[in-house]
Amino acid sequence: METVIGLEIHAQLLTETKLFCGCSADYFGQDPNTNTCPVCLGMPGTLPVLNERAVEFGVRAALALNCEIPERSKFDRKNYFYPDLPKGYQISQFDEPLAVDGHLEVDGDRVGIRRVHLEEDAGKLLHQSGGSSSVDLNRVGVPLIEIVTEPDLKSPEAARDFMEQLRQILRYVEVCSGDMEKGSLRCDANISLSKDETMGTKTEVKNMNSFRAVESALNFEQKRQKRTLEEGGTINQVTLGWDADAEEAKPMRSKEEAHDYRYFPEPDLVPLIIDEEWKSSIKEELPELPAEKRERWKKDFGLPDYDIEELTEDRDIARYFEEAVEEYSSPKEISNWMMSELFRVLKMPEAELADVGPEEFAYLVELVGKEEINNNTAKEVLERAFTEDRSPKEIVEAEGLKRISDEGALTEKIEAVIEENPDAVEDFQSGNEKVLGFLIGQLMSKTGGQADPNKARELLKEKLEA
Repeated sequence: METVIGLEIHAQLLTETKLFCGCSADYFGQDPNTNTCPVCLGMPGTLPVLNERAVEFGVRAALALNCEIPERSKFDRKNYFYPDLPKGYQISQFDEPLAVDGHLEVDGDRVGIRRVHLEEDAGKLLHQSGGSSSVDLNRVGVPLIEIVTEPDLKSPEAARDFMEQLRQILRYVEVCSGDMEKGSLRCDANISLSKDETMGTKTEVKNMNSFRAVESALNFEQKRQKRTLEEGGTINQVTLGWDADAEEAKPMRSKEEAHDYRYFPEPDLVPLIIDEEWKSSIKEELPELPAEKRERWKKDFGLPDYDIEELTEDRDIARYFEEAVEEYSSPKEISNWMMSELFRVLKMPEAELADVGPEEFAYLVELVGKEEINNNTAKEVLERAFTEDRSPKEIVEAEGLKRISDEGALTEKIEAVIEENPDAVEDFQSGNEKVLGFLIGQLMSKTGGQADPNKARELLKEKLEA
């Protein structure tokens, strides 16, 4: 049986204010119903005013997804009655969306993007024990883009991969935080199975708040539909809610069709015109996207695919790597230290990437590469740099942590070791070369472990054999 999956993704845009009013779009953690005004609450006599920044972010995302952007789009009223929608309709886009006909390459397969359109978010129902519910309208009016794919995905794993790559792109172009647990990125999935070329009856799966949930929910529904069809049953077109605790998709309601929403043009907003000059300027400002960056890194840095995937996942981390390599041109050494030690230190609650600049990080890695400092000391220095408000260079120089390779300084310490250990010296000169290790240990102790071991051994043997 062939599986067919299409996704509908809502991404909250990182604007300062809502889509049609001046209320803050940063509602998370606010007391319920404190981040509202007459416009977003739909009070009689109020009029919406379009947020230009939200349009710019929508265009930026659409261009990153290889979409065509028509010169004209318009807003529509999507009518439905639900407690979290105070106006009784949602301002969205229906037959003339912001962008169409895009695509995204996922694991070598092209997934079509049918449309990208702007719309305002609804509120949120808060369900209490005992069966009662309350409404928080702080989220009402927060700007969204809805991204609708073609039914090109053939497996739950491919759907997860698509979501991960989409999130990465939206974060790279800085239009969405991509935080699924906070609801900044939400996904609904349509899935159907067919025994032949005829499209099967689809069901919709909702309430998936992580990439793992997307894959798990679709796996569950794929198996359920397959089992039903193999037993001679039929699939009913329903909406299912994913219960992560029970690992089960449960029916929510019968699926609404688009005509149930009774779309009609929004009378209080004029059509949206995107001229070529503005569109071109937004396109020129787009950063290098993840796929392009991965390809360039493979060519320029010769890194393994695993390193490239890890270091390009986040745009700030990728920028940090590139700036570090400019300071110390050893990509693999920088990569190894970032993926092991830098990532380890960044897990500490008080550590932030900006605490130690890429040039300071590169300085420390270069010291290790040139064997001027040992691994364990460098790890300790890096951790302290993130917690002590001192750069690695300041710590290394203030505490004399570089290896001592200066011949004069080492000779002085060697002579002291020889003078303090006459019995060991006599044993060595009698042919017992094993005692050399003991003498080197004494020298390392006297230098605080900072003596260059190769240089120390060479000079010590010269003195003993003289």
